[in-house]
Amino acid sequence: MIKLKNPEQLDGIRRSCALLSEMYAHIKPLIVPGVSTGELDREAQAFIAAHGALPAFLGYYDYPAALCVSVNEEVIHGIPGKRVLKPGDLVGIDCGINLGGYFSDAAFSVALPPVAPDTARLVSVTKECLARAIAAAKPGGRVHDLSRAVFSHASAAGFGVVRQYCGHGVGFAVHEDPQVPNYVSSGPNPRLSPGLVLAIEPMINSGGDAIEELDDGWTVVTRDRSLSAHFEHTIAVTQDGIEVLTAW
Repeated sequence: MIKLKNPEQLDGIRRSCALLSEMYAHIKPLIVPGVSTGELDREAQAFIAAHGALPAFLGYYDYPAALCVSVNEEVIHGIPGKRVLKPGDLVGIDCGINLGGYFSDAAFSVALPPVAPDTARLVSVTKECLARAIAAAKPGGRVHDLSRAVFSHASAAGFGVVRQYCGHGVGFAVHEDPQVPNYVSSGPNPRLSPGLVLAIEPMINSGGDAIEELDDGWTVVTRDRSLSAHFEHTIAVTQDGIEVLTAW
């Protein structure tokens, strides 16, 4: 069931998204060679707690961390731990915050120097996919308008598009209806009505579309072990247009 938000509820989600954006501004300079993914998670948890909020992912279906830190061929749901980042790594960060019962969600990818040209192109195209999806979102439009914008741009660049995972509604919980695929499926294609809040998140691979889950039960990797990039914003549909609620 799609749950539209009223202005008061939207303001609560907006505050959650602002806090998530502040947290990202805090930890982004720490994403450097030599830091462990676990250190990044501890820093994020400390920041969130200091601001009176809760990590939305921690404990969600028993997920053990606040951040998902996915490196290189890892698409999503990389569990932070002892892994130390190295020069040239492609690092995806995904997090959500629960602030007073209102949920935010955003993700970004950063390539650590020295950045290979192919890696830089993957990051650029994935970010462009998200921008095109947001530009395609209009009050009264359809979810598949966003899906088409992502898939057409990624495919034109020769990249694979992850199909098993997708964007989603957000605001009252980590995941809500509707789903927002990154390709045009035969599934539901709901209208973008004012009050709808969506997390749009292209997951784009430098190789093929296929993915698989590792034995830890969480980490999703490309089957061909090609690189993967991930960008996500939480947006709100209003009477006047689209509002991007998160920032990196």
